[in-house]
Amino acid sequence: MPNPQFPISDYLASSIRLAIPLAFAALGGMYSERGGILNIALEGMLLTGAFSSAVAAFYTGNPWLGVLAAVVAGGMVGLLHAFLCVSLRVNQLVSGLAINLVVGGLTSFLARLVFDGGSAQRLAGIEAVSIPWLASIPVIGILFEQDIFVYSLIILIAFSTYFLFHTSPGLSLRAIGEYPQAADTAGISVSKVRYLAVIASGCLASLGGAYLSLVQIKYFAEGMTSGKGFIAIAALIFGRWHPVGTGFASLLFGATEALQLRIQALGINVPYQFLIMLPYVIALLALISLVRKSSPPAALK
Repeated sequence: MPNPQFPISDYLASSIRLAIPLAFAALGGMYSERGGILNIALEGMLLTGAFSSAVAAFYTGNPWLGVLAAVVAGGMVGLLHAFLCVSLRVNQLVSGLAINLVVGGLTSFLARLVFDGGSAQRLAGIEAVSIPWLASIPVIGILFEQDIFVYSLIILIAFSTYFLFHTSPGLSLRAIGEYPQAADTAGISVSKVRYLAVIASGCLASLGGAYLSLVQIKYFAEGMTSGKGFIAIAALIFGRWHPVGTGFASLLFGATEALQLRIQALGINVPYQFLIMLPYVIALLALISLVRKSSPPAALK
């Protein structure tokens, strides 16, 4: 007799897998926007992480070098965004959109040079790590049989909460996002903190891309992020720029995407185009529900 709990565990596992890249990107965006720099470039940073990790893993056969390459490449994209927005004072929305377009075209071009047909063969991925005893718990045991990205994300959320609300550097970051003039008067280097925040944003978002290439799919394909960076922005807003809220919002959107995949698998007579729209519709409804309820850092207004 089949175990009735198995579908629940399977759905929970799918929701977590689909939420991880969103959560890394959203947390990256949180650091940038807490510092007063709008980061629409999360989509490009995700794609940068996916491509660079795939290339490094493809040539070396070592997925951990792929993770390192993703962090470095994502940090470079973050540095570019910071340079444009902080030093050159380019419109932050324009800078982010330009980075998304450039990264999308550049990774497609380079993928056709590096990989046959624009996509990598199956890559050496990162496998799950099971925690003894806890992994055997019914239903929720799946939470303790995940890869290192999942465990790292939980630690990152806890660290980010402590950092932002219980440390002096975190207070400085939030002060710059709210009252940059006052922070500058207090002797805090606004430009330096913003540079560091946006670079950290790129590094974290690129980890979400590395997760896509090395864990979730284990190959690279052109445009494989498929708008996840924009859903991450919605998760960031829905989570009210708080690490814990952002993490749960990412899980909500991951669960929504897992649901539409399950509905397609059941063969229900609904056009698949409508099912593909579901995560984006939920993101839109979530944002509409927060009108006049969610206040971004004042420097973003």
